Amino acid sequence: MDYIEPETIPYYKDCEPLISGLGYQLVELAVFKKKTSWQVRVVISGANGVGIADCSKVHHAILPRLQAILASQDMYVEVTSPGLERVFKNAAEFSAFPGKMVKVWNTDISDWMMGTIVSSGKDSVTLATESGEITIPYSKIAKVKLYNRA
Repeated sequence: MDYIEPETIPYYKDCEPLISGLGYQLVELAVFKKKTSWQVRVVISGANGVGIADCSKVHHAILPRLQAILASQDMYVEVTSPGLERVFKNAAEFSAFPGKMVKVWNTDISDWMMGTIVSSGKDSVTLATESGEITIPYSKIAKVKLYNRA
């Protein structure tokens, strides 16, 4: 799994301060042009979860900023929660979910392992598992999903 520095993602530096100022964490940002309009996908997380009102609040905050930056009024912006079993697209996402349970496909053992995110950095993640804490380099991770025990 690759670690992509969030600050290198286009428009991240423009949107992240607005989103964090509202009390949410920016998990994913994708901005792309489709024919003549702009498509924007934003995924946010919050300490108490994310509901429709939270998504609406973030949408209203970032829409004018993106319209100004992209010099366009023709824009579709979608703001969502990460979902119950989000598949991570970037190893940097570990930092958005401290204390959450994840399922990790570890290539060293060719199997899923479960644990709670203790900490993460640019090279590895530390999980609390039934057998104790384990640090896994991102290079040994093939896939990660949030795990909902419900």
